[in-house]
Amino acid sequence: MFDSMMNFPGSLYGQFDRLRRELDDVFGTAGLPSSIRAVAPGTFPAINIGTTPRSVEIYAFAPGIDPAKVELTLDRGVLTLSGERVSELPKDGREEQLSVHGRERGSGRFKRAVSLPDDIDPAQVQATYRNGVLRVSVARREVARPQRITVQ
Repeated sequence: MFDSMMNFPGSLYGQFDRLRRELDDVFGTAGLPSSIRAVAPGTFPAINIGTTPRSVEIYAFAPGIDPAKVELTLDRGVLTLSGERVSELPKDGREEQLSVHGRERGSGRFKRAVSLPDDIDPAQVQATYRNGVLRVSVARREVARPQRITVQ
């Protein structure tokens, strides 16, 4: 009849669930991350991380930065990406004449840290920047790669 206590009419659990839904409707998630691995909206640069049998691939979406000013470090399995995105607003004394009506693109220093798996080879890291995307490829150790075993 009632498959859980949540569906039981007038139950305390059902009332708490209704209250939680109403509070979510009023306050929303307030920009909080949706999962333990997620970051708050607006975090720069946005990154994608994936693995292949031979490497760990990190893509950082960072348009408008100077790749010469990006600093990448790999220390104890943590890849750190830092740098600065300069503002494109004029800085030559015309600030009094400038009226900014919307500013959605942030500027300033940034830093992101990514924890990598234990089987990476820190001696084999490649980084390229093209069309606003920074690609970092970290090779996996040979012993950690899947190997095919023939049956005798």
